[in-house]
Amino acid sequence: MAMDNTEIKIHGGGGETSLRQEDESHSDNKSGMRSAEAILRLLPVILCVAALVLMLKDSETNEYASLSYSKLGAFRYLVHANGICAGYSLIAAIISAMPRPITMSQAWTFFFFDQVLTYLILGAGAVATQVLYLADKGDKTITWSSACDSFGVFCHKATASVVITFIAVLCYALISIISSYKLFTKYDAPLSTHL
Repeated sequence: MAMDNTEIKIHGGGGETSLRQEDESHSDNKSGMRSAEAILRLLPVILCVAALVLMLKDSETNEYASLSYSKLGAFRYLVHANGICAGYSLIAAIISAMPRPITMSQAWTFFFFDQVLTYLILGAGAVATQVLYLADKGDKTITWSSACDSFGVFCHKATASVVITFIAVLCYALISIISSYKLFTKYDAPLSTHL
């Protein structure tokens, strides 16, 4: 019997060692996920700031008139939305990179703001795209001619800003999926009941 205890202790010691190794690899995996999430949260900062700066510097003057982003409400909205999203992403990246377990309230906060800002930046991109479409094609029914014929540089810069914004939207969609997963995995699966 003493021999069995010794075997159990050795087996138990080996089991504890393997559990510790699993915990360490699980901790490394969490650390890797935390780093990946922080990087994914930093990417929209770069994209939103690039789109914001490109739109802020977007103005053109020719013999007909002068055109600037500030004269179009949709482009002002795009600039503000990109600024808000860049600021949030920077703060969220710093918080998500901290090596501590995520609490339920923190998971709900990330989930909520990730969803809100995803739709904010998506809406800004959609509105700016509509304005760009009208500027490029015009509207024959109300005799509104194409503005991009006269302000080509302005339209090209605005298009680049909108494209960058939609790349940021894709990042926010991924971030929203991650925050949804992190939140809803904290809950137990619903029990199925047979009637």
